[in-house]
Amino acid sequence: MSTERVTFGAGCFWGVEATFRRVEGVVDVVCGYSGGPVTDPSYEDVCTDRTGHAEVVQVTYDTGQVSFEQLLAVFWESHDPTTPDRQGEDEGSQYRSCIFCYTREQGATARLSRTEQELSGGHPAPIVTEILPAAPFYRAEERHQRYVEKRDGAPR
Repeated sequence: MSTERVTFGAGCFWGVEATFRRVEGVVDVVCGYSGGPVTDPSYEDVCTDRTGHAEVVQVTYDTGQVSFEQLLAVFWESHDPTTPDRQGEDEGSQYRSCIFCYTREQGATARLSRTEQELSGGHPAPIVTEILPAAPFYRAEERHQRYVEKRDGAPR
């Protein structure tokens, strides 16, 4: 099995994690924080909107079962990439739309995918998704891992 990683920010990480866990070929999804200068922030720190971090999920996937392009399709469909610092009722820079890429190829593919999304006419406003090289990833506290499963009481 050959695996790669990518980190996505698409609003509150609880729902984003649950969405990617349902994708065949995804090996693991971890909730965490990335994109800010503060070392090892807590959930409470990130919620102040002063750390610069986004709530993100780090997705590890089997490249033989799911492509990066397929994961990007899930990403674009799972949130509104046109709302700066907001998803639904959640507001703040920690909810921004972002992709942290681990390889140059991922970055190029993500930028091309963003352009295709912009040209598709399927969005009500310009896309604001940041596409950046991978930044340090800080695992969120255990209470945030598999939150939807814990709350609903059923594995997904």
